[in-house]
Amino acid sequence: MIRAFEPADWPAVWAVLEPVFRAGETFPHDPAIDSDAARQAWVGSVAATFVATEADGAILGTYYLRPNQPCLGAHVANAGYVVAEAARGRGLGHALCRHSQEEARRRGFTAMQFNLVVSTNTAGVAAWSRNGFRTVGRLPGAFRHPRLGEVEALVMFKTLA
Repeated sequence: MIRAFEPADWPAVWAVLEPVFRAGETFPHDPAIDSDAARQAWVGSVAATFVATEADGAILGTYYLRPNQPCLGAHVANAGYVVAEAARGRGLGHALCRHSQEEARRRGFTAMQFNLVVSTNTAGVAAWSRNGFRTVGRLPGAFRHPRLGEVEALVMFKTLA
């Protein structure tokens, strides 16, 4: 089930986000980010946040949705997704991406753009490609991977018409 984030969800959402942010392999956030700063980034400065839950309510994943740019670029959505390690490989990232597209359309967005898809995040690149996103740009050395050094980041785009 995918539903809107509720304030009481934060501890469980942070438990999903923290290991991903600490690893520093897919998001540009400081790996030492604390819970308050992460909450502001994931929930406080976005249009909407959603969670994916098990039948018992356990949170398995989350995404945020926001305008990619202000004003004249605000018709294009941006989103970020994280799936709990224990829930990976079950199609949840794909389901979150599908849900985000439906929600973006419902909110009047006409396209979606991912600005910094780390090229070494092969699962993410594959999931977004399966969802119809095209790589429209390559940014050489745009992401500082903790083990691999500067790696390419992709800009991926999809029209929602």
